[in-house]
Amino acid sequence: MLDAERVCAFQDTVTAHREPYVFDSHSPLWRWIAENHRCNMLLWEQEDQARRPDVPDSDIAANKRAIDRYNQARNDAIEALDELILAPMAPCSPKPDAWMSSETAGSMIDRLSINSLKIHHMRLQARRDDASPEHRVACQAKVERLRQQRNDLRYCLQQLLNGMREGRCFFKSYRQFKMYNDPALNPYLYARAAPEATNAGGD
Repeated sequence: MLDAERVCAFQDTVTAHREPYVFDSHSPLWRWIAENHRCNMLLWEQEDQARRPDVPDSDIAANKRAIDRYNQARNDAIEALDELILAPMAPCSPKPDAWMSSETAGSMIDRLSINSLKIHHMRLQARRDDASPEHRVACQAKVERLRQQRNDLRYCLQQLLNGMREGRCFFKSYRQFKMYNDPALNPYLYARAAPEATNAGGD
């Protein structure tokens, strides 16, 4: 049974140790939770590097392409999570007055993952020896606010999971259909490919 508290504990453990820790190697659900968090960790690092003002533009372009890849993998993990969470619920019909959540459980798990990273990195800022006291105090206040936000989101995820098991609520599995990564849908990619195809068929 998926539990919101367990999800947060897992994400915090991985964040603290910076390793590809797998909570339960025999569970596809937990493998996708781990994959989602891994992608968010990699995205965080690439996003930081992409803001460097003292490196060649080619380095920033490499960061941006890595961000694109990891973001696609992150979205794939969210969609896989939603399918796995919904699968056991399929035989149970929601009650007639059940409410529909506009946010999926996979999206909530993704937000908790990002929140775990924010708390970790903001806590590091609050402990910097080379920063001013004002900086450390301000960052510690943000840590406390982030913790409250996570507690609220964790509660909402657990309410959704509990409600689904009891037929009181449900969510639907959606697809993001990221067009920018698809060479058949991104006009800058298929327009570039067309002349190459024409040239390839020439004399």
